[in-house]
Amino acid sequence: MSMRPMNVLVIDDEAAVRQIVCEMVRSAGYPCDTASGAAEGASRLVRGGVDVALCDIRMPDGDGITLLRNCRESGLDTVFVMVTAFGSMETAVEALRAGAHDFVSKPVNREELVHRLAQIEAMRGLREENRALRKSVGGLGANRFRFSSPAMLEVERLSGKVAPTNSTVLVTGESGTGKGVLARMIHEQSQRAAGPFIAVNCGAIPDTLLETEFFGHTKGAFTGAERVRKGLFLEADGGTLFLDEIGELPLLMQSKLLHAIDEKSVRPVGAESARRVDVRIVAATNRDLPAMVADGRFREDLFFRLSMFRIHVPPLRERPQDLRDLIRHLLESGAAVGRRLTGLDPAAEELLLAYAWPGNVRELENVINRASILADGERITLADIPAELSARRGPGGTAVASGSAGDLRGELRRFEAELVYRTLAGVSGDRRQAAQRLGIGLSSLYRKLEEFEREGLGREADPRPNNNS
Repeated sequence: MSMRPMNVLVIDDEAAVRQIVCEMVRSAGYPCDTASGAAEGASRLVRGGVDVALCDIRMPDGDGITLLRNCRESGLDTVFVMVTAFGSMETAVEALRAGAHDFVSKPVNREELVHRLAQIEAMRGLREENRALRKSVGGLGANRFRFSSPAMLEVERLSGKVAPTNSTVLVTGESGTGKGVLARMIHEQSQRAAGPFIAVNCGAIPDTLLETEFFGHTKGAFTGAERVRKGLFLEADGGTLFLDEIGELPLLMQSKLLHAIDEKSVRPVGAESARRVDVRIVAATNRDLPAMVADGRFREDLFFRLSMFRIHVPPLRERPQDLRDLIRHLLESGAAVGRRLTGLDPAAEELLLAYAWPGNVRELENVINRASILADGERITLADIPAELSARRGPGGTAVASGSAGDLRGELRRFEAELVYRTLAGVSGDRRQAAQRLGIGLSSLYRKLEEFEREGLGREADPRPNNNS
């Protein structure tokens, strides 16, 4: 489902400014309305539906910062960008402390404004995506997946114990096991659930930008710092900061992170004083942090600080009790592809249950989503499953090759190939007619024939297609 357009409201007592800024907004593709002062702006905001307010700070009937504070107290989540001719640092800091996303100075530069709106739109998209994710697999409602394996029941028990506290949490486990989903679950079960949940992949930020990304910077702090940046800690103030891939941080940044956690304060680059922050840290890694500590690649004091409470998420291959229910949950939700299927054919299900899933839940979700797109009917068949799954090793380490003699998958695959080629022979190679007789789509038949050829199954029986193929 696509999001509705991002609605913008320009609040300014100067008619010329309202008109010019609104034209800039509309030329960028966003619906825009105007209000001639604080009172009219407040009346328009309380009606809802305003995603972004471009608000003047000083107006004859009130100031924008008070309007912003009143909106926050009323529970409105409109994003405020302050527009002011008085672009002093004191005004900017006051606006940011009141909860403004950013500020721009008059006269408003079109490129700068469009860039700000694009950033907010991207943030809005991520927020909606996170809400959808929580609803589909990680939320606390009826749609949340219920685990049955003892290992994951223990994970849920531990997360439920630590969530109401302010303790830092270290989540460990292989890639794709759901560490990020668990972090969101801890946040949603905490007293900070109404606050922000800010997630960051520590390995995705260039080393030169780490300090400003985490702690922010003042305007003019360095070349190119044309505006104030809040930083991740201040964005997460009152909520949870999820540090994914924490093992990728360089040692210098580890030291600064430890100081911020211990002191509960951050000093933006270029600022003269530190700011207090109230942030709960949840970190995650697929690395062996104790080994990194022993090698001098990870600070021991930071490791002990983060691992005050550790939760290990086991790989999918160690909890087969969850696999069948996870498959059905992903099929029924159909969140990623917008299509719900009723189930799998027995051969397809048997193959998925026998696979070792080195990519864990993420790989399983990708396979189910792909198969759901390829399926011609309401059920996933063996032909909809990637052929490479049958050539990898299963949970017991036994080779699961489709052509190996004696195993069930190989026998099923050979029978399927024989049936397809026999049907083709019976209709003189007319593939469209053969697909109809087999009860599958023509595209599925072509895909099966390509897979059979790669696997060396029954190629000699393949009749030459006639002109009706």
